[in-house]
Amino acid sequence: MKTLDYLGLDEKKVQDVVSNLSVLLADLQVYYTNLRGFHWNVKGHSFFIMHAKYEELYNDTAEKVDEVAERILQLGAVPESRYSAYLQTSEVSEAGEIHNGQEAFANLLETYKTLIARERKIIEVANEAKDDTTVAIMSDFLREQEKTVWMLTAVRANHAE
Repeated sequence: MKTLDYLGLDEKKVQDVVSNLSVLLADLQVYYTNLRGFHWNVKGHSFFIMHAKYEELYNDTAEKVDEVAERILQLGAVPESRYSAYLQTSEVSEAGEIHNGQEAFANLLETYKTLIARERKIIEVANEAKDDTTVAIMSDFLREQEKTVWMLTAVRANHAE
């Protein structure tokens, strides 16, 4: 028997879930690499704070990457592991070398906008497939990310004054 048989999920119904999770995996991998670049290249008076924050964010993202890849496996598919394929699939663009904190924050907010939209889509298709576990995972991601967006927006507003 396949894993899905034990989970009580229909293979055809989870195909859309897997497809969307695969895009999210690519998005998270590109985002992770962008965060590493921000961490390495940050400069300025908030260096110590931002250097630590970027590290916190990329460690969290690495955990999310693993969780998404493992969920794809649990749903009977194989997660992509080639960076070249991530770049073709991802809706998140490579950031390049960014030193300016406000520019990095703008990139982070746009990335969260993309991630949040994808995760909401995954919740929609996972609900249709009666895949409560994927819904719970995405809900957890959203809870954290929406709080981070609120905090980033608050910091940007303070610097805009």
